[in-house]
Amino acid sequence: MPGGSALSLGRDIAIDLGTANTLVYVKGEGIVLNEPSMAAVDNRTGQLVAVGAEAKRMWGRAPQNIRLVRPMKDGVIADFDVCEQMLRFFIQRVHTSRWSKPRMIVCVPSEVTGVERRAVQDAAEFAGARRPVYIIEEPMAAAIGAGLPVHLPSANLIVDIGGGTTEVAVISMGGIVTAHSARVAGDDLNEAIVELFHKEFALDIGENTAESVKIQIGSAWPLAEELSADVGGRDAATGLPRTQLVTSEEVREALDGPVTMIVDAIKTTLERTPPELAADIIGHGLVLSGGGALLTGLAERVTNETGIHSYLAPEPLESVVLGCGLTLDNIDAMKGLTAQTSFE
Repeated sequence: MPGGSALSLGRDIAIDLGTANTLVYVKGEGIVLNEPSMAAVDNRTGQLVAVGAEAKRMWGRAPQNIRLVRPMKDGVIADFDVCEQMLRFFIQRVHTSRWSKPRMIVCVPSEVTGVERRAVQDAAEFAGARRPVYIIEEPMAAAIGAGLPVHLPSANLIVDIGGGTTEVAVISMGGIVTAHSARVAGDDLNEAIVELFHKEFALDIGENTAESVKIQIGSAWPLAEELSADVGGRDAATGLPRTQLVTSEEVREALDGPVTMIVDAIKTTLERTPPELAADIIGHGLVLSGGGALLTGLAERVTNETGIHSYLAPEPLESVVLGCGLTLDNIDAMKGLTAQTSFE
């Protein structure tokens, strides 16, 4: 099992348990952990041999007896046992007390089922959280973390694009008026690039390589100066390594499908919004948060297709966990924003 330095004696923890990354916020300290939601499991013993960044470095490089697992899929738990072990490891890194359990708040997608919500609560409890485990919906947390005035009687539109889901919500007076959760996000962008190379260039590339291509030359809107990159992979026909030149135009065309689905999720939410609140949104604009929001030109694409000014949150990657943390800091005042299990 990998080691990690203890970071806090704090007893209140907020967790953004994401498909791609897990972020942990400790009351009084801020964000103390940001690791990939990934674990490496020994197939012979069932034990974890690496977690987080250490496991991600093993992706595509591990021997046959090591299985790489992403326990979260589409924003919900896909492998409960590995998720619980991963959570326990992260919690132990930030909470050193053996005699007390931390109070915890965890965020979930807005349209999770009761079973999926309970699975998150159970995983947190088994990993060492104190009962009750509080739950907050991701778009509400993202809006709070982005600094939006969620308690005012005017509408704010938040679009949180994570690894597995895109959460779109209209928030007013401390509640979600309407929301839509689309299971398309950053992972789908990566998969579109993997498919581009396989179908167009007969080159197989890994997910980490696809993510690098997305960051370096990916875009949702034409660039002022188009880019290109040499990408290494395995020739699908010969099995030998080779490189392939790809342009930003080719990558943008490949990304158009999932980007269109993200824009459609925004349009769907706008269609469900009461007219008075729609007028507020036109005046305020909409906020993009989450790692997927960092795709170059996405704000321009959304503005063009919806007619509403779109802009990035101040800290897009951290908006959800910051919102969770702010809720944790004021848990009594904000209990209306959270749900908790009775554990009966």
